[in-house]
Amino acid sequence: MADEQSDVAFSQGRPAILLIAGFGDTSEMYSNLLKTPLANSFRLLPTDLPGFGAPALETTNLQTLACHVAEVARLEEARIIVAHSVASIVASLAAAQPDCPLRQILSLEGNLTAEDAYFSGTAADHDDPLAFRTAFLARLDDMAEDDPVIARYRQKVASADARALWDLGCDARRFSNEEVPGDVLMASADVTYFYNPENCPQASLDRIAASRMRRVVLADASHWPSVDQPELLAREIQVSLENG
Repeated sequence: MADEQSDVAFSQGRPAILLIAGFGDTSEMYSNLLKTPLANSFRLLPTDLPGFGAPALETTNLQTLACHVAEVARLEEARIIVAHSVASIVASLAAAQPDCPLRQILSLEGNLTAEDAYFSGTAADHDDPLAFRTAFLARLDDMAEDDPVIARYRQKVASADARALWDLGCDARRFSNEEVPGDVLMASADVTYFYNPENCPQASLDRIAASRMRRVVLADASHWPSVDQPELLAREIQVSLENG
């Protein structure tokens, strides 16, 4: 019993980090990160978004997902969030809410420009959810032939709520056309950007170079570094938070 109480006290004493996945994915993408030493220093909280591992909402868009994330952050008293790809927009909108405790966003190749919506934004090219999911899965099938990281992602997209997937993708296109996602991100919280330049469109690389954003290069990592480079990512997150 004493050991159990000690474990609970230790867990409660560690700062919480929310972990949210990008377009069509689930928090399972962080399972390898939970096995790293980062989990000894922080309370890592993989958090599924509605429609993507959690029950779908009646309306799925960036703002409704941001409200969900902000509520989880309040319940967990989390000041830090790791957000992948389009989820960086979700995290920035959540952190901008007046009563949200999030103060630090660790963005894993999050959307900085309209060009970053190269998966999600294509939803707006289709007239209905099933047409988009069929086309998107076919595209991923071609990409996954020799890439197990993409194959894993394809499985998650296949299990996502089709309406939520389409609605979120259309909203990501709209948002990226009306706003500069990187500016919204920088204005919302203390941001560190983790990326492999080989994965990023030139427009986003130009914006990174021109900004004062703290950035960490993850050499040789895929767009899903928590999947294929968890030790490297954990180490860089630890260093970033210690030096931040």
